[in-house]
Amino acid sequence: MARRARQSPQQFPGREAHPVDEVLPLGKLTLYGFQHVLAFYAAAVIVPILLGNAIGLSHDELVYLINADLLTCGIASIIQAFGIWKIGARLPLVQGATFTAVSPMIAIGLGAGGGTAGLLVVYGAVITAGIATFLFAPFFSKLVKYFPPVVIGTILTIIGFTLIPQALQDAAGGAQLTGRPEYGDLKNLGYALGTLLFILAVVRLGKPILSSVAVLLGLVAGTAAAWLLGDADFSAVGHADWFGVSTPFHYGMPKFEPFPILAMIVVMLITMVETTGDVYAIGEITRKPVSNDTVARALRADGVATVLGGIFNSFPYVAFAENIGLVRMSKVMSRFVVVAAGGIMIVLGLLPKAGSLVAAIPHPVLGGAALSMFGMVAAVGIQILGKVDLREERNALILAVSLGASFLPSAVGPFFDRMPQDVKAVLDSGITLGGLTAIVLNLFFNVFTRRKSMEIDWDEFADDDEPAATEQPPRPQSAY
Repeated sequence: MARRARQSPQQFPGREAHPVDEVLPLGKLTLYGFQHVLAFYAAAVIVPILLGNAIGLSHDELVYLINADLLTCGIASIIQAFGIWKIGARLPLVQGATFTAVSPMIAIGLGAGGGTAGLLVVYGAVITAGIATFLFAPFFSKLVKYFPPVVIGTILTIIGFTLIPQALQDAAGGAQLTGRPEYGDLKNLGYALGTLLFILAVVRLGKPILSSVAVLLGLVAGTAAAWLLGDADFSAVGHADWFGVSTPFHYGMPKFEPFPILAMIVVMLITMVETTGDVYAIGEITRKPVSNDTVARALRADGVATVLGGIFNSFPYVAFAENIGLVRMSKVMSRFVVVAAGGIMIVLGLLPKAGSLVAAIPHPVLGGAALSMFGMVAAVGIQILGKVDLREERNALILAVSLGASFLPSAVGPFFDRMPQDVKAVLDSGITLGGLTAIVLNLFFNVFTRRKSMEIDWDEFADDDEPAATEQPPRPQSAY
């Protein structure tokens, strides 16, 4: 149950503070903040690793990317939880790089030649999409009705299904081994399977609070096993600096190309729906009233964080559902715990040795852990689709055609090779192509015909033994 609100003279003298606004003692802030970092860490570092490996970055460049990501995650989380002006929901929301952007960023980066040259085009698109998100935030709540469960469930399922092949490729040894005898070696598959089984065992046997860090523990255990067997190389960690700061535009000035920008705006449109759902979900858990203004402030924070990501060599950002689940399990609702977590992430982002250690995780171990995470994304999408009447032909067609379109880039790659490079940058991503298809088909079948769309009842996701203390507005459709 939510803790009893009490006086918090540190922040609101003379006023009764909601548990969300309670300032805990420094020791508890640090402890609970570190707990959030543990729950967040594995998912956070997988995004730069997947992108860096896919576009051919060197080990040092990958380390820099990891540290830049952690630094920006910390800043973004502080902005979201603490709030500045009309930016930030002032709720315990941890910000992290969104999985939704992984496949489109890889497509954009490879289309621009890969390596750091590809990153410059990615960052130009990220910065522009962040600005668009910030400006569009106040108007987005009026458009949420155009994203019913059939669209959100389809998009999330597509995200999971599109990213799973990336995880499986790492499980086989990584893209760099393609065509070599080591690719798909039983030893690689053994590391991946062992990591996955360890994660499943922790979830099955561990307490809920331990389950929240199961992926992180799986990465540690799998890497330790690979090191003991001589298949993990940490020599680069010793040569890495202890301290380093991610500087703006480290790889050069971003390149702003129209079609990659369009692709990234589509990604941010999807993440705006995710953030909206996350805000209502955390409001339900903490019993903090959520208004359209709260959602707008959260989306502005996403936009600012994404712009910072493009400037500081990082990625688009969204609220992490893993940490929302941690708030629900731990019952620690103070947003200042997330501020503390943001501070810890900033410190980690200033330690290249920590980034080098993460970059040394063997590909098969990473693949086994990523398989569980990306599979869970698809599972959430399927859960939402369970609320959709797929006996209705129009809903079934939205799902069927969108899923089919999402497999086109991976199934028939030469088809996109014959397209103009700019068009390829937009469409050569299953997430972007499938997501656009779902949105357009819903407009065609359900919006232009003025058919009523079913909404997700978020009360079903609340604890049955915790009646809502405040009246909430109708919940938008979202991932969570």
